[in-house]
Amino acid sequence: MTSSRMSGFRDLGVEERRKQVAAFAGLADEDLRVLDPGHGLLLEQAEHMVENVVGVLGIPVGIATNFVVGGREVLVPMATEEPSVVAAASNLARMTRDHGGFITSATPPLMQAQIQVLDVPDPAAARQRLLVAAPELMALADEQDPALVAFGGGVRDLVVREVPSSRQTYVVVHLVVDVRDAMGANAVNTMAEAVAPRVAEIAGGRTLLRILTNKADRRVTRVSAVFDRDLLGGPEVVENMLDAAELAVADPYRAATHNKGIMNGITAVVLATGNDTRAVEAGAHSHAITPDGRYTSMSRYERTADGHLVGTLELPMPVGLVGGATKVHPTARANVAITGVTTAAELAEIILAVGLAQNAGALRALATEGIQRGHMSLHARNVAAAAGARPEEIAVVVERMVAERAIRAEFAEQVLAEMRSRG
Repeated sequence: MTSSRMSGFRDLGVEERRKQVAAFAGLADEDLRVLDPGHGLLLEQAEHMVENVVGVLGIPVGIATNFVVGGREVLVPMATEEPSVVAAASNLARMTRDHGGFITSATPPLMQAQIQVLDVPDPAAARQRLLVAAPELMALADEQDPALVAFGGGVRDLVVREVPSSRQTYVVVHLVVDVRDAMGANAVNTMAEAVAPRVAEIAGGRTLLRILTNKADRRVTRVSAVFDRDLLGGPEVVENMLDAAELAVADPYRAATHNKGIMNGITAVVLATGNDTRAVEAGAHSHAITPDGRYTSMSRYERTADGHLVGTLELPMPVGLVGGATKVHPTARANVAITGVTTAAELAEIILAVGLAQNAGALRALATEGIQRGHMSLHARNVAAAAGARPEEIAVVVERMVAERAIRAEFAEQVLAEMRSRG
């Protein structure tokens, strides 16, 4: 099985879906057993991950199909509790396949640590002194992580900024570090701690903060895709999607919801693979602020010469394959294995592709039948289950709720009572 185009995948049972995923990824069925609630993260493992552990929380993991990313067929695990997210991403990915799928590129994996220097009598001159000492400081930082340097990473630059504030002008040193296939927080924080005393000595002040910045604007991933005009629904749908997208560019109130849709896809893959959702979200939203301070859309949409819709997305994507929960959490390891990636850059490209697909799916829904129809149909399954419907009863209850436009717990209970009274 070499194609992520799996017709009828949603109609299969869980075990059959899992078998197909394992076959696609070249894994044994047993490799995905950790996706079972009783075989995933154990309490003993959780105890070593965070403090005051009392249990673990299960989140549904769905598989997004139809993705071709960077010329490679991929299945994408998504951890989310929100209905329609996996379906929308899969559907819109299908509409890119005849146009080459998702085209990606990325900068080197550069992360930055900041060292804040206070009480400097001559900030401008201190900046010059620190820049002169850059080779010494960079070498000292590299000494803290010889393994990273051996893998081809390490410090690539040292930047010094003067940052005026209401209290004083701070001198802020940035260590720019190639972190290879790590997210990089631990590496750059360790380096910042090590060089801080020497930075203070050269600057003639005292250091306070010594920590990475989540504004990872030197570790950027880019993705573009052409969504087929006819599969979207025709030229009118394309025009409506363009106008819907343009409102997000122009209006921060719309941009907040538009970007949330992008993050529905991105966060689901980041979470599924054990990466830091908060770091990714912070970097993404900060990247959506223009130089003049205006919050705007993360994505852009245009029309091709032959009338298809082309979308582009460019965001910081600080994710890793080594260290953290990605290595500790057994389900995260299995999900990474499903993607088949071997580098953090490949994972970042897949994550961004899902974000763009999910965004296009939301725009298409808004431009046609409205967001509620598809979303609420899926939400109805949750309502039916919460009302006590057995698996064999759910489809009938959902059909009634959707037909009556009454997706409420009390109505689901009424339908169940009627069904059961008829025997």
